[in-house]
Amino acid sequence: RLGTAERFLYHNMGNLLKVLTCTDLEQEPNFFLDFENAQPTDGEREVWEQVDLVLKDARSILDELQAYKGAGQEIREAIQNPNDEALQEASWAAVVPLVGKLKKFYEFSLRLEAALHSLLGALTNETYDDPTQHLEREQALAKQFAEILHFTLRFDELKMTNPAIQNDFSYYRRTLSRMRINNTQAEGENEVNNELANRISLFYADATPMLKTLSDGTTKFVSENKNLPIENTTDCLSTMASVCKVMLETPEYRSRFTSEETVSFCLRVMVGVIILYDYVHPVGAFSKSSKIDMKGCIKVLRDQPPNSVEGLLNALRYTTKHLNDESTNKTIKSMLQQQ
Repeated sequence: RLGTAERFLYHNMGNLLKVLTCTDLEQEPNFFLDFENAQPTDGEREVWEQVDLVLKDARSILDELQAYKGAGQEIREAIQNPNDEALQEASWAAVVPLVGKLKKFYEFSLRLEAALHSLLGALTNETYDDPTQHLEREQALAKQFAEILHFTLRFDELKMTNPAIQNDFSYYRRTLSRMRINNTQAEGENEVNNELANRISLFYADATPMLKTLSDGTTKFVSENKNLPIENTTDCLSTMASVCKVMLETPEYRSRFTSEETVSFCLRVMVGVIILYDYVHPVGAFSKSSKIDMKGCIKVLRDQPPNSVEGLLNALRYTTKHLNDESTNKTIKSMLQQQ
């Protein structure tokens, strides 16, 4: 009998220690979420196919954003020489196609929000008893949710480091209103009407526009589904964070990743879902009542090569909502502040 107990302890020591030392968190989900190969079951297929249409375009959106150079030089020359018609025309010709791209990115954010709604509907309904079962049994949908988070963080990183985006759009709007005052016909099929221009402008005014789209979309999902407890949604997010953390810190899971890229994907998803939880949960990710093991998640980030996770640590430092609240644990603050 002792041998059986020893075997039990040997196989379950990790879980047992987690349970014994984790007083304020329920037992963590312990399963492998196959981010590399998950395929939809018949029950997942309808939602999966809808979301897949959106995700197919996500790669090209990131490529276009990464290649976005802006019309800074043409705009500067036009402003410095206000009476030179040729330079005014050159700057307008440079800006119009760029605004077409910015409009396209904004419209993609609306499609992404709709895809998120479909996924949340599937992952939080009453089909299964808890979010762990949902994520474990609907792995293809969980993978798509992870891909949306991954895209969101990457898009916002690229946007934050590209001031040309807002400069180009502001110049476009100023020039357009001047043309209207002068009754000049604005050439360019990408012209956006005033109402749409306001919405696009608000979108890019946010430091992290895609994250705002997701957090607003998740909050909207919760308020539109009043029959669904908010915990169904927030627990889905906290469980996803835990699954990523456990896979990253458990050698037998981590060794199943065939590519190092999956590790960085997993890290990015973990951070994305923490930030989303922090926006959607009434008291956020950093409070004592949070269901996310923030110390454990930060430790996992700290255990990676430093240059590979600095952007993700910055995302937690600067794009969360509740980090600087009085109720935030001081240890968590200092763990994040260490350089």
